[in-house]
Amino acid sequence: MHYHIPLLPPQQDLETRAVLKQLAAAHRRLAELKGIAATIPNESILINTLSLQEAKDSSAIENIITTHDELYKAQLFGEFITSASAKEVNNYAEALKHGFDIVRKNKIITINHIIDIQKILEQNDAGFRRLPGTELINQSTCKSVYKPPQLYDEIISLIENMVKFINNSDDSDLDPLVKMALIHHQFESIHPFYDGNGRTGRILNILYLVVQDLLDLPILYLSRFIINNKFDYYRLLQKVRDEGEWEEWIVYMLKGIEQAAKETIVLITRMRVLMQDYKTRIRKEFPKMYSQDLLNNIFRHPYTKIEFLMNELMVSRLTATKYADLLVSKGFLTKEKIGRSNFYINVPLFMLFKNEAEAKQFAPRIQTINPNFS
Repeated sequence: MHYHIPLLPPQQDLETRAVLKQLAAAHRRLAELKGIAATIPNESILINTLSLQEAKDSSAIENIITTHDELYKAQLFGEFITSASAKEVNNYAEALKHGFDIVRKNKIITINHIIDIQKILEQNDAGFRRLPGTELINQSTCKSVYKPPQLYDEIISLIENMVKFINNSDDSDLDPLVKMALIHHQFESIHPFYDGNGRTGRILNILYLVVQDLLDLPILYLSRFIINNKFDYYRLLQKVRDEGEWEEWIVYMLKGIEQAAKETIVLITRMRVLMQDYKTRIRKEFPKMYSQDLLNNIFRHPYTKIEFLMNELMVSRLTATKYADLLVSKGFLTKEKIGRSNFYINVPLFMLFKNEAEAKQFAPRIQTINPNFS
């Protein structure tokens, strides 16, 4: 069945009783997330860690699989990492941060911004599709699921309409979260790029929330919900195309926002507790060495290295090495080696972001690093 993509906004009542009920829950959790994020003393701690977590899971939706260990090592020593997946996930994190820098400054999302984000993701200048032939195939059945617009002019026209809908609040009185669900569906249906559409679309979700001041930072960890409900994600995307029924899709996205916000609140709360524990103990053990910048460094980078300490604390290599070795001596960090270079792991922080399989290699160390950590 061919889906004729309608222009935005849709000419029908979308804020049904079920949507309004879920809308209230989603807004409540988003507001709570925005508040709890403000309690972390340095915003780059959340941006660095949570953007990489979102990048990992958003990429996994597209079967780009990597581990936290590979990702953190790639950030430290990219030249040692041969995993193509780790490099792609790091590209995603960079695209998200780049997009955030843009929308925070400009408070709009333009066509050029979208192209720039996809360019960083895919590391090419292909831009919007110009050649026909793109078709979405079910990997299990090898059958065609959906054929997006084929003509370049149609793609441009639909993207222009979508961007106008994103930035112009006068065209529609729909709630911003309902608009986000529509925008995501529209972008995935236009499928404007040869590759990277799903990941670009999920970055746009987060950036739109920042543009709307519903979040101050790009920290909504939404892709975990989509992974856990992947079948429904694709089923409901297609159901709108086949039947024109929006309610179930919108409710799904709103539930995703609510659930993702709840999980991210728990994660940030645990980070805050762990930071306070480290702060208290480091100040007690090393009162002359302690600084807020030192604490920020070892929580901004689950894996850190001497160069990070030198640059962020503005100290010499000798001093940075001394600091790292002292932290290792009291179990705040563990020291590892790759090639001829050392790096240092904040294991309890790593454990907040791990999955059980990855954590096994670190399990024996946890009790020695922080017996009270769980």
